[in-house]
Amino acid sequence: MAREDEYDYLFKVVLIGDSGVGKSNLLSRFTRNEFNLESKSTIGVEFATRSIQVDKKTIKAQIWDTAGQERYRAITSAYYRGAVGALLVYDISKHSTYENVERWLKELRDHADSNIVISLVGNKSDLRHLRSVPSDEAKAFSEKNGVSFIETSALDSTNVEQAFHAILTEIYRIVSQRQIQDRPDMSGPNPPAMSGFRLPPTDSDFKSKQNGSCCS
Repeated sequence: MAREDEYDYLFKVVLIGDSGVGKSNLLSRFTRNEFNLESKSTIGVEFATRSIQVDKKTIKAQIWDTAGQERYRAITSAYYRGAVGALLVYDISKHSTYENVERWLKELRDHADSNIVISLVGNKSDLRHLRSVPSDEAKAFSEKNGVSFIETSALDSTNVEQAFHAILTEIYRIVSQRQIQDRPDMSGPNPPAMSGFRLPPTDSDFKSKQNGSCCS
């Protein structure tokens, strides 16, 4: 099996926010180090993966991107299912996209796991001459709502790595801490499911299904 398929943790992270704020370019910059100036609005859903190292563990991120337009709201529940992290993105040069952050946050709270890790991302920081959302205002909003905050530019790569690494590391810390706490209970015949986060199958489960030794 290729190294790409070897990982210790698989975390699903969703990108949400208004259409045109740069979610798809954040995804392509982080997973492929690409940026497309001509990128069109995403139709439906797409996802890409990339693995990073934290504490000598391989964490594979499965990052989902969807359109911000209202007409795609029907996919909401499936989109959020199993997500353990969310990047809520707005465009620092378009105040309306920041005004809608509150609505997106409510949708996240309504549909996603209550323990989901959220980061507010002010994208397009390269457009500082067109800035309409002050950093201090967004930072105060994030602190009030208990989420982290960072400004990025998918165009020139500023803070893109840091944004994804920070949220994945935070998820890892929570999950690994919870595993340590749950360990005494894992010895019985029916170990309890890990509360809060619903993690995807482990790599070994995936291999056994591939080899036909399970669920065939």
